[in-house]
Amino acid sequence: MRTLLVYPQYPDTFWSFKHALRFISKKAAYPPTGLLTVAAMLPGDWEKRVVDLNVRNLSDSDIDWADMVLVSAMLVQDTSAREVIRRSKEKGKTVVAGGPAFTSQPESYPEVDHLVLNEAETTLPLFLQDLEKGTPERIYSSQERPALDRTPVPDWSLIDMRNYASMAIQYSRGCPYQCEFCDIVIMNGRRPRTKSPEQMIKELETLYNAGWRGSLFIVDDNFIGNKRKVKKMLASLKEWQAEHDYPFVLFTEASVELADDQELMDLMRWSNFNKVFLGLETPNKESLQECGKSQNSSRDLVQAVETIHRNGMLVMGGFIVGFDNDNESIFESQIRFIQQSGVVTAMVGLLGALPRTRLWERLQKEGRLLHAPTGENTDGSLNFIPRMGTEPLLAGYRDIVSTIYSPKYYYQRIETFLKSYRPTSRSRINRHDIIALLRSIWRIGIFSRSAPWFWKVLIKTAVTKTRALPEVVELSIFGHHFQRIYKRCRNP
Repeated sequence: MRTLLVYPQYPDTFWSFKHALRFISKKAAYPPTGLLTVAAMLPGDWEKRVVDLNVRNLSDSDIDWADMVLVSAMLVQDTSAREVIRRSKEKGKTVVAGGPAFTSQPESYPEVDHLVLNEAETTLPLFLQDLEKGTPERIYSSQERPALDRTPVPDWSLIDMRNYASMAIQYSRGCPYQCEFCDIVIMNGRRPRTKSPEQMIKELETLYNAGWRGSLFIVDDNFIGNKRKVKKMLASLKEWQAEHDYPFVLFTEASVELADDQELMDLMRWSNFNKVFLGLETPNKESLQECGKSQNSSRDLVQAVETIHRNGMLVMGGFIVGFDNDNESIFESQIRFIQQSGVVTAMVGLLGALPRTRLWERLQKEGRLLHAPTGENTDGSLNFIPRMGTEPLLAGYRDIVSTIYSPKYYYQRIETFLKSYRPTSRSRINRHDIIALLRSIWRIGIFSRSAPWFWKVLIKTAVTKTRALPEVVELSIFGHHFQRIYKRCRNP
């Protein structure tokens, strides 16, 4: 069986880093780790070819070569996924699809021959068994939450790592919280399942032996969902990193109570983590309670961010406006909250209702649901009728992003971040870093309206906190990207 595994293209989004990647001559931020894991589950005698449309185009010869086309996608990749499916069907190919986009709304893809939904460790073997017998069904689904010891190491041989800014692996699935707007518990459940320390070290060894050095994203829903197990894994990870002279600089996603656990922050710092993404959402306590985000509503979020910064990890944050308890004062409150927190990488999005979430069900019952979401909450679109009204919400949203990503406000946040940040990560300066610095000086320091603020922060950091200089250069480049992403919201 000649199998073509296709990863659809991401639109130009906050997390695509499309405009930042040009500074380091990379084609995509992250590899299609899920698709590479699926590839490792396919029979060993099958011929496999991966085409990541974020790296290169899908040619007619690619499709002609294949007996079967496998597509995996998230909601935000829907447009590209549909184009891949259309082209493959026009050439008479069998199309198999899975991943979050197809699992959340399988009825939207009638042209797909076989839908392998939910978690592949459970449903893919059933499809392969039936395929071998010549009796494959159209839909395979399961509510089983498989143990992750059944998950193989991704088949890294199918990609060229040089195309990517970072590699990505998974440690756990699931999250103990149940935020109304989030589909994590729908996809992966509330009981976090983890890989063993030995399994994680094996994956790291595989990446290390494949020649990768540098950034590594642990793509978990909530990395600290099971604190007891993650601490045990981190104890092994910090030893492995030290023995190998810290080849990887890691970052992940977590819940905000990370700031409460000094032992956990120490272990992450010693394991060479330098960033963590937190869903901070809003300073409005009523809105936090509305969406079930109790872990945020009971604490000082600005203080939590500062604590994590002091422990050597830069906080990236997600923020949302459009909750029922938001009124028109929320826009100024969000701006003030973001600026005070020193969260430089602040992803501000409009609330969106994802299929099958509690928010989706509630809005549907209230007659306020409009259509399926785009999966991209920074594109300035709404798929429900907000309490405050559509026009005030969109206007206020545009005001937030035009303010916080203006050069003055953006570089002020970098300075706020630097006041509490104590850099601890170990990394090697390579030629891509030197190229990025030179290009940032050229594009931002000379030909950008951010130039005065860029030079002020760069020089001050070089003099007073030299170890933080790589972070300042990176954040400056990210700002270049974010300004272009949010420009479409400012000019609808």
